[in-house]
Amino acid sequence: MAKPIIYFVDVTNRDGVQTARLGLAKLQKTILNLMLDKMGVFQSEFGFPNTRHELNYLNANLELREVGAMDNIRLSGWMRAQKADVEQAFKNVPKLKHVNVSISTSDQMIQGKFKGKMDRNGVLKSMVEAVQTAKSLGAESIGVNAEDASRTTDDQLAEFALTAKDAGGDRIRYCDTLGYDDPMTIYKRIRKLAEAVRMPIELHCHNDLGMAVACSVAGAQGAVDAGFDAYINTSVNGMGERAGNADLVSCILAVRKSSGLTGNYAIDPKIDLTQSWKISKYASYAFQVPIPINQPAVGSNAFAHESGIHADGALKDARNYELYHYEELGRGEPEIIETGRQIVAGEYSGIKGFRNVAGKLEIEFKDEDEAKKVLDLARYANVHTQLPLVDDEIRFIAKYPEQARKIMTVTP
Repeated sequence: MAKPIIYFVDVTNRDGVQTARLGLAKLQKTILNLMLDKMGVFQSEFGFPNTRHELNYLNANLELREVGAMDNIRLSGWMRAQKADVEQAFKNVPKLKHVNVSISTSDQMIQGKFKGKMDRNGVLKSMVEAVQTAKSLGAESIGVNAEDASRTTDDQLAEFALTAKDAGGDRIRYCDTLGYDDPMTIYKRIRKLAEAVRMPIELHCHNDLGMAVACSVAGAQGAVDAGFDAYINTSVNGMGERAGNADLVSCILAVRKSSGLTGNYAIDPKIDLTQSWKISKYASYAFQVPIPINQPAVGSNAFAHESGIHADGALKDARNYELYHYEELGRGEPEIIETGRQIVAGEYSGIKGFRNVAGKLEIEFKDEDEAKKVLDLARYANVHTQLPLVDDEIRFIAKYPEQARKIMTVTP
């Protein structure tokens, strides 16, 4: 029997963008999907098929997946576990193949949110209808989310999960919606749940008590120790509602490098940790949220040593004071900052200036008309993001102009 594996499902483009007062443009969400794919992340929860302003972006990203712009990553949509929502989602995004349907399961939320409109039996009925509908409409994988699972009793959770499994769900998402769990509690609960329902478990942990990464990893251990695959939900740089979600890079490092896990738990072999530095920097730029100086792995002080004892030890052997090497994260290359003349692409760029920018990126155009069409899209992209375009964005627009046009089109 194959050893269970820990996979990563990134939710930056669904949960991360729900960070209050922040957000991402659709082009930025697309670039993140491309980067997550290159990093080997199993799945990106890329948005809301029931939200009208997402639809062009969602459909275009599925087109990109079909034409080979993304090699391996699954793109999954999130929706409420209601039959009507599922039907509308597949109508809006016909090529959708992977979904997560979500409904509250705790007494607190059933009573405090639904206010008598739905009881526990109603929750189960709605969830079953949603799962069966998704299956009938062509869903290839269905994650069933138990919102506020950490405040749902073991018996209630097992009943919900078994009912979901019987309806056709592929895995249960255990949502620590309020960051209520601790590592020891979640390990025990997830192991007990996995043994009871005998199916893979997703861990979705929030950081309200500062333990999102620890709880995610401990929960994954519980699922694997029960004999089933685990799927850790992450967000790049830990972006997310309130205090955020479990950070992608930190979770990967915890599984690969911590004393109790390294060598004992199998991680998705497609994960490429060398993409960490690039994706973290891009998310920071796109969200306009600086990476904390002490952020694990990607913070500016993560490999900085000042005190005499530490500097001496690190110079003698980096392993004295560094648990992992910065090159493993894609760090170490010098960053060149231009201090002389710069020609940049923006919403008021002309063709000569844009061709200069494109030439430096080794982008070739077959003729002047093509260059002008891409310039027009680059102008729109600058308006769309309200930020100077980075190299990856310009390359994407030049290579996939039709998808870029669709992604940036929103019709109120």
